[in-house]
Amino acid sequence: MPIPVDQILDAKGLACPMPMVKTKKAMEALLPGRVLEVQATDKGSIADIQSWAAKVGHAYLGTRVDAEVIFHYLRKASPIEVKPETKHPITVTNDELLQKLEREGNDIVLIDVREPAEYAFGHIPGALSVPLGTLEETMKTFDLSLNIYVICRTGNRSDLAAQLLSNQGFTKVTNIIPGMSQWTAPVNREE
Repeated sequence: MPIPVDQILDAKGLACPMPMVKTKKAMEALLPGRVLEVQATDKGSIADIQSWAAKVGHAYLGTRVDAEVIFHYLRKASPIEVKPETKHPITVTNDELLQKLEREGNDIVLIDVREPAEYAFGHIPGALSVPLGTLEETMKTFDLSLNIYVICRTGNRSDLAAQLLSNQGFTKVTNIIPGMSQWTAPVNREE
């Protein structure tokens, strides 16, 4: 049975952060109470769009997968329901992270919140692969006193992850920007 929607957004073939960028723009133009269908092929869009909708107050109605296409359904909240988007206040640049890893490598927990395929094609040596969609469950095993640095491809997913960790009581959380898209130091690859 087809799901009734008010607007369809085609984000197929786009990689992070573009499905999220286009979703935000489409939601801005949509009237409150209307439903948006986002069609994407980037598996990371599942965690990205769900987390973003929860963070700002829009209703994430659900996901349907048909072959390679992921269909996301969101209902736009009324202006009084929408929360202003916030950014995690503590950040470092890629270069600053590299310096910290050289000086304090053993005292840092580096979490890569990209999808497993992204991680496999190149990640910072020693980084833990914890895709954003699994972070909420995985963080239950972490000590709240850890010095955590979070990285993704562009700084958007890692920002969501840093906020999630901070909201759960982690006090030393840092977002790395601009992330792996501009990382120039050596990386490990999964064979």
